[in-house]
Amino acid sequence: MSQTVEVRFKGTRKAYFTWAEADAPLRVGEAVLVEAERGRDFGRVTAVGDVATKKCASGCAGCAVGDAAVAETAAPKPVVRRATREDSRVQDDNRRSEDEARRKVIERVRTHDLVMKVSDTEWQWDRNKLTIYFTAEKRVDFRALVRDLASLFRTRIELRQIGVRDEAARLAGVGRCGREYCCSSWLKELSPVNLGLAKDQHLSLNPSQISGGCGRLLCCLKYEHEFYVAARKRFPKEGKTITTARGPEKVIAVDIFRERVFLRSEEHGSRIIPLVELRDEVEARGDVLMTAETRSRVVATEAARAEPAGELDLATPGEPDAPQNGPTAGRPHRRRRRRRRGGGAAGGEQAGPGGGGPG
Repeated sequence: MSQTVEVRFKGTRKAYFTWAEADAPLRVGEAVLVEAERGRDFGRVTAVGDVATKKCASGCAGCAVGDAAVAETAAPKPVVRRATREDSRVQDDNRRSEDEARRKVIERVRTHDLVMKVSDTEWQWDRNKLTIYFTAEKRVDFRALVRDLASLFRTRIELRQIGVRDEAARLAGVGRCGREYCCSSWLKELSPVNLGLAKDQHLSLNPSQISGGCGRLLCCLKYEHEFYVAARKRFPKEGKTITTARGPEKVIAVDIFRERVFLRSEEHGSRIIPLVELRDEVEARGDVLMTAETRSRVVATEAARAEPAGELDLATPGEPDAPQNGPTAGRPHRRRRRRRRGGGAAGGEQAGPGGGGPG
């Protein structure tokens, strides 16, 4: 039985292949040569067996972060063989020559006066294809550039436009936290991040503090967003006025980690009180501390009470809507309408001959 393997190439590009030798299975981290679109490519195994099968079955559209990946319906291509030392040496030479190739591409871009930024270049292992990754705000007509580069490198040229987040994932780097970018190390799918995530967490809206190396909002803003939303449901809304043992007080801020509430009163000034004590003060006055969690609980209770009443109303219909027996229930009313219409038509037919007869 063939073995499904996940092979990663330069950057975040990866694909799935099959390995036919069941007696000598591949292991994670091994270098292999695989069948490419036109020739062979060099990569390393990152997943094997059931893990790779599940990833491949989940959809191949996410196989290449930053690449214009298209879901392939064809069967995965086979792994040619394990890579040798000579294959690894050729791959290292290709990687060292990619910087020089990138500089030449940038020069040709300037010559053609194209508004595009060349981010990275990638040689296929057998040098049958050179992939050039670039970013641009608008669509770029690079047909003349492709012909120029094909004559320069004597190989097939593929230009692929990517976004700034995908560019950061390919080039990698160190974030403001001191660790490698999530998108280049372990985050495989780049989900959208909006400014509302920072507002819900009460973070500074200064772009320099909540933006990553790509210039977009930090991907990590989404990691703890659900916790912040769930935790704030237990607290009163900021800006709301509640009645406590000291009288009316306005909620200035909440501390979800220490479970404290900052209150301010016109008579007694400001104070910090734990959430548990605030709830006890409000309940001691015969009231309920209204929060999003309490409101949802009240709505659920009212809905549960309303369900039995609705079932009783449906089970005991009124007399005017009482069902009739027999298959012709409800038809007499329509028949009466037809009779009235028919009577008018019959009267017209009788009046016609009478008026047209001899007087």
